[in-house]
Amino acid sequence: MRVPSGVPLVGVTRGPLVESVHAVAACAVDAQGRAVLELGDVDAPVFLRSSWKPFIAATVVASGAAARFGFEARELAVMAASHAGEGFHVAAVRSMLEKIGLGEAALRCGGSPPVEHNCSGKHAGILALCVHSGYDPATYLEFAHPAQALVRAFCARLTDEDPQTFASGVDGCGIPVYATSLRRGALAFARLATLEGRESADAEALATVRAAMAAHPDYVGGTGRFDSALIAATGGRIIGKIGAEGVHGDALLRQGLGLALKVVDGERRAVAPATLALLLELGALERHERAALAAFASADVRNAAGRSVGRIEPLERRTDTFAAHRAS
Repeated sequence: MRVPSGVPLVGVTRGPLVESVHAVAACAVDAQGRAVLELGDVDAPVFLRSSWKPFIAATVVASGAAARFGFEARELAVMAASHAGEGFHVAAVRSMLEKIGLGEAALRCGGSPPVEHNCSGKHAGILALCVHSGYDPATYLEFAHPAQALVRAFCARLTDEDPQTFASGVDGCGIPVYATSLRRGALAFARLATLEGRESADAEALATVRAAMAAHPDYVGGTGRFDSALIAATGGRIIGKIGAEGVHGDALLRQGLGLALKVVDGERRAVAPATLALLLELGALERHERAALAAFASADVRNAAGRSVGRIEPLERRTDTFAAHRAS
C-alpha cells in the first residue's frame, strides 16, 4: 500500500521562520466523478477512517432499523459522529441502546465507559442493524459479520467499487475500516451532496442522514469541534466529516461536489486549515462563513505558559504547487 504524495499546503511558523510544513493530497469531483481539483496523488488507497461514518449511518437507515426503532434526527447525527463525549452525546447513545433493548456492555468500541467513546454512536447504530436483521450483536466487529457486509456494499455503491476488493484494516474503535482513493472518496461525498444516480432506498437514506447532520451539527462533533462549526456556519450547505490520520470528507451541496483530503503525515492540526483553504479555492464559502470559521483557518502555536509563539496556517498558494482544474 503506497503512501499518497501531497503538496505543501499548511505551514507552522515560529518567530520569523516556517518551522514545519504539512503536505496535503486532495480531490474534488462532481457526482459523475469529473475532477475539478486534484492535489498530489489522489489515486493511492487511503483509509478514510471516520469519514466513512455518514455512509455507515446511511446503511443503518436503509436497512429499516432506524425507522423501526424510532431513532430521532439527533440520534442519527450521533451515529455519524466522532463526538466529544459530552452529556448530550452520551444521552443520545443511551437512548438508542434503550430503544433496541441492549445495554452499554454490548458496545465493543472500548473506553470506560464505552458509551463516552467518540465512536459509540456508530457502534450503537450497527447494533441496531443487528437486532433489526436478526444478526448476532456479540460479533458485530468481525469482518465476515453480515452487518459489516452490508456496510461494505453500501460504501462500494457510492465509490463504484467491488466491495470484495476493498483493502481492509481495523479502526481505532475495533471496527473494520476500508481503503479507497481520495478520488473515489470524493465521489462518495459528491453523491451525498447531490443524491444523483442513486437508487431510491440509498438516496432516501443518504438524504435522511444528511438532514440529521445539518439539523444537529453539535451532535456530529461537539463544542469547539471543526465539523460542528463547519456545518453550523454554512447552515448545513457543507456537510463535513473528519477521520483519523489527517482525513476529511465534505459534501458541498450548493456546488454539487465532494471533497476528500488527507494530510500526508496524518497530523490533525493541519486538517481544518487545509480543508478551509480548499473550500475557499472551490468558491464554497461565503464571506460571513469564512469569518465564522476564522479560528479554524489558522491557529496560534502556544508554549507551556500559554504565550503565542507562532501560527498554524495555509501556505501561500502558487501555481507550481497548487492547481484547481475546472470541469468543462
